[in-house]
Amino acid sequence: MQQYLDLCRRIVEKGEWVENERTGKRCLTVINADLAYSVEDNEFPIITTRKSYWKAAIAELLGYLRGYDNAADFRALGTKSWDANANENAAWLANPVRRGEDDMGRVYGVQGRAWTRPNGEPLDQLRKIVDDLSNGLDDRGEILTFYNPGEFELGCLRPCMHTHTFSLLAGRLYLTSYQRSCDVPLGLNFNQIQVFTLLALMAQITGHKPGMAYHKIVNAHIYEDQLELMRDVQLAREPFPAPTLQINPDIKSLEDIETWVTLDDFSVEGYQHHDPIAYPFSV
Repeated sequence: MQQYLDLCRRIVEKGEWVENERTGKRCLTVINADLAYSVEDNEFPIITTRKSYWKAAIAELLGYLRGYDNAADFRALGTKSWDANANENAAWLANPVRRGEDDMGRVYGVQGRAWTRPNGEPLDQLRKIVDDLSNGLDDRGEILTFYNPGEFELGCLRPCMHTHTFSLLAGRLYLTSYQRSCDVPLGLNFNQIQVFTLLALMAQITGHKPGMAYHKIVNAHIYEDQLELMRDVQLAREPFPAPTLQINPDIKSLEDIETWVTLDDFSVEGYQHHDPIAYPFSV
């Protein structure tokens, strides 16, 4: 939690204004932020200076791991996080490859589960990683990437959190996640929760103890219409102690995640928080 607040203060105090072409808004911006979460100690990195909707973040992660490409499927899991990008993004609505309402195109989990080989066959990146780690193998290339420049025009949004690298060391599983762009007031806690939960889940289904999750952000920003709420409301609040994440121990395989796992298989214990803050969202 303190890492999050320190980054917010850094942006407010030292950020530079940047015009964002996609949204038409200005962003107060810094370059490079490094966060780390102790999954081994189960210090769940959830925001306490406002209410955080952690269930939606985990639901979105499950959709990525299943390779979903439709906002309706994400809603069925428990999150509306893709509704706007699928249905309100003007450039995507005008894209001839869009297949109708709720279609997201070839974004995020589609690339992770069905990357297109040159011969047109799909490549399941996640399956390879799970198989390797389950067999105790780390080939220094246990990399899950959603960033496919050759197919940007086939999806509604380039991935922000784009690459996850898993590493085995002395019997522990580590994760390093890379993010090109981060809406800090709204998106960062989603991303923090997903990085933490991804390592916890992958360690559980591959039979390893979790270590640290490292989260690297290139462009961290606060939109101009979010700044007052961040500076005068959220940063004025005192944080509460970190809660813990509980995951159903019956989740033992990638097939479990693909088939029967729901939000009922996750719980957060000891979560105290301040009132919600309605930050504006930029499509």
